[in-house]
Amino acid sequence: MSLNALIVDYGGVLTTPLSATVDSWLAAERIEPERFRELMREWFGPEAAPNIAHDLESGRITPADFQPQYAAALRRSDGTLPDADGLLERMFAGFQAESRMLDVLRAARGHGLRTALLSNSWGFEYPRQDWAELFDAVVVSGEVGMRKPEAGIYLHTAQLLGATPQECVFVDDLGPNVRAAVAVGMTGVRHRDVATTIEELEAIFDKSFG
Repeated sequence: MSLNALIVDYGGVLTTPLSATVDSWLAAERIEPERFRELMREWFGPEAAPNIAHDLESGRITPADFQPQYAAALRRSDGTLPDADGLLERMFAGFQAESRMLDVLRAARGHGLRTALLSNSWGFEYPRQDWAELFDAVVVSGEVGMRKPEAGIYLHTAQLLGATPQECVFVDDLGPNVRAAVAVGMTGVRHRDVATTIEELEAIFDKSFG
């Protein structure tokens, strides 16, 4: 079966790396980096139980409900808590678009491939003004009540594209999300940097994306 659809994550794939954005935010907020990383392992590690971050990504709670609990779970170097109001907005303020990956999507559509965005949302206000030219479908976790790495959200995205999972290539910067896509039949690409991802996509599709 031929590959004719490209599905991509947002944060860390279509933007500058998430780690750099978060590191700048941690420094500006004076939040202890190790406490933040412990919390991420607790919420998203392989042994993670259902938690409020999953609820946020799935749209079961609002960012306004999440932020006070998030702030309370963090701490600054002086022992105080960060200001909950606007916490998520400040966390993602450093995101910058990765123009080369946007060009990959334009090239994909020029090759006749169907394209989709598949993103887990933390209440982030996506810059959607150019999305009509980039995507045939947009799936944001909080808007569909599912989240990566749940199988259903990958199948839903493929269905919106009119494709089977076996016809889809999925790109994400997080390994568990890529492995979940592969488990439902997609071809997975772990995004580490733009040049490597372009090289892998060119090999997979046998088309130019540079």
